[in-house]
Amino acid sequence: MLPDKKVCRDMLYYMKLSREIETRIERKLYRQGKIVGGVYVGRGQEAISVGSSIQLEQDDCICPSHRDMGAFLIRGLSARAVLAQYMGKKTGVTRGKEANMHMGDMRHKIVAFVSMLADTVPVAAGIALAYKMRRQRNVVLCYFGDGATSRGDWHEGLNLAAVQRVPVVFLCNNNQYAYSTPLEKQMPIRDISIRAQGYAMPGVTVDGNDVTAVYEATREAVELARNGGGPSLIECKTFRMTGHSAHDDGRYVPKELFEEWGKKDPILRWETRLIRDRVMSERDVREMATRITQEVDQAVSLAENDPLPDPEETLEGVYADQSVDAPLAFAASFFSPDRWR
Repeated sequence: MLPDKKVCRDMLYYMKLSREIETRIERKLYRQGKIVGGVYVGRGQEAISVGSSIQLEQDDCICPSHRDMGAFLIRGLSARAVLAQYMGKKTGVTRGKEANMHMGDMRHKIVAFVSMLADTVPVAAGIALAYKMRRQRNVVLCYFGDGATSRGDWHEGLNLAAVQRVPVVFLCNNNQYAYSTPLEKQMPIRDISIRAQGYAMPGVTVDGNDVTAVYEATREAVELARNGGGPSLIECKTFRMTGHSAHDDGRYVPKELFEEWGKKDPILRWETRLIRDRVMSERDVREMATRITQEVDQAVSLAENDPLPDPEETLEGVYADQSVDAPLAFAASFFSPDRWR
């Protein structure tokens, strides 16, 4: 059964917007020398971040990874802010202090991440513990790749979440490769969701290229978490339709895998279903694509003309001065004992 029509259309919009933004970043701006730092995109994986984050409430929180552009957009970041971030501009999410995808905004309940991609798993468990102690019915979505599940901090985070029965949903973007290491050389198991059994939490494997499968699995896990049932692990099987990053041509990946997974493109699959089920017409889909192209054109133009940060701003926001930085003040108050009462 499909979600309501508005949600269906919104999911297509955010998947297409995510891909358009990342295509501009990776295939145009990066090659034009306008991007500061590296570029890591989620082409072919858009259904995971969109199908999950679209059902969150305002005070819920996300801990995204570097292939979850849809989650950033759904939580409230604008295309302009994202593009300015990648260009190191003053109007970027981190105001030019950190390049590319290492961005977060506590006003939108987005926790920034670093390159050790399991590092936010125990952080997500901690945030969920704060929600529980404050008796809030909010949840945390925590995203990571298959490679992260082989790290110690991943297991420590799941163990903490399970022991404390906190409201967090762990979402694995299993795209078959940890940089250049294929899945069969990473682990001896077929399904990563099996690892949930070691922590006595529900674990399920879904088709990560089917946005409705992701939506339904996340809906059930969020409902469980929101009602005190504790954490869950959702493995979304997908494929990375690029190299690890813009500077990696992915020559170590067999070409037939790109061909196979190209036929499972999550956006094309969702467009086809919406047209088949008469949620949208072919004309509606074309008009949406045109509108998105125009939106990103405008965002690119604005971001390119935005200023770089002033040198004297170098130390602003670096230290926890609550009187200056509202997002830092929010983060400091997040775990305050006064808010548990």
